[in-house]
Amino acid sequence: MIPFVNLTGQREKYRFELENAEQAVLDSGCFIGGPQIEALENELSDFLGGCHVQTCASGTDALTIALTALRLQPEDEVIVPDFTFIAPAECVAFLGATPVFADIDRETLQISPESVRSLIGSKTRGIIAVDLFGQCAPFEELRKIANEHGLWVIEDAAQAFGATVREAGNASKACTFGDISITSFYPSKPLGCYGDGGALFTASKELADKMRMIANHGSSGRYCHEIIGINSRLDALQAAVLRVKLGHLSEELPVRQQNAQKYDHFFTVYNRTAPDGQKILLQKIAPGNTSTYAQYTVLAEDRDSFIGKMKQAEIPYCIHYPMPLHKQPCFSKGNEQLCPNAEWASKHVVSLPVCAFTDVIGIIDKLIPNFQ
Repeated sequence: MIPFVNLTGQREKYRFELENAEQAVLDSGCFIGGPQIEALENELSDFLGGCHVQTCASGTDALTIALTALRLQPEDEVIVPDFTFIAPAECVAFLGATPVFADIDRETLQISPESVRSLIGSKTRGIIAVDLFGQCAPFEELRKIANEHGLWVIEDAAQAFGATVREAGNASKACTFGDISITSFYPSKPLGCYGDGGALFTASKELADKMRMIANHGSSGRYCHEIIGINSRLDALQAAVLRVKLGHLSEELPVRQQNAQKYDHFFTVYNRTAPDGQKILLQKIAPGNTSTYAQYTVLAEDRDSFIGKMKQAEIPYCIHYPMPLHKQPCFSKGNEQLCPNAEWASKHVVSLPVCAFTDVIGIIDKLIPNFQ
């Protein structure tokens, strides 16, 4: 069976580098903190053009740390996209505040600035925008809204480390658009380790110092706890793996983009000649954006039929995401929000394998007999 994300193929290609890096950590006896973590944080900062970096145990922890550093309080409200993984809304609710769900743009699938603007109230403290499926959210518009209303912005770039936005001739990278930005190093991400892991990014030294304390039991020095914090650390072995993979990210991202272009061409041709009249809509990449294609996601008018064809061809697929967040059982009680685009997307999305070690031409060859 074709893997949805070919982590085995990636490891085989970098095996020599990975095994040397892993062995160096094992031989060092330094498994928590130390030179591997410091080196990774410096290399991540260099990749982004210079910023403060704090690694942590997961992308979800990164969101919790960011919200804590921004002093989120019970009774506060935070606007989050209705169509994404649960973590942004979950972290807001975990800290006692209320997530307010914004609708998405039906073409890009990113959070809608118009919806965000309509939801701002007296209790709104900030906006979490997710770089969904690997392209950046519309941060220029979101920042204008935030500045008008004195709100902070968190960029959830868990799926988009390495994505770019070009404006006025300049390219800015994902993880640089928020007051605090976060990412995840979950194994299937474009930059992933061999377990859970995450990182936070900010231009503010004050926020960086506070986040470092929060992640270390509220301590800036041994056994002196200035604030209430948590224990959230990336271990040295994961850092060593990430340093190897970060060195190859600039090679892998163009392959992901080329794989996506191959799918784009296949489905565009199919839409012209589809015998059943069922269209396969492609996620729009906004002008100026590049995507990491954390997933290659289409919107099938008849998803059941589409999935049937995938199964016949023995091609793996995933549904990201089958339910808008406001309808999740943990949020749905008494929730009467209307997010029609998010609801529509959840009924039509299907994701296909797209990583740099996926044979997309081979997949298309398998699909062709079922899509004629």
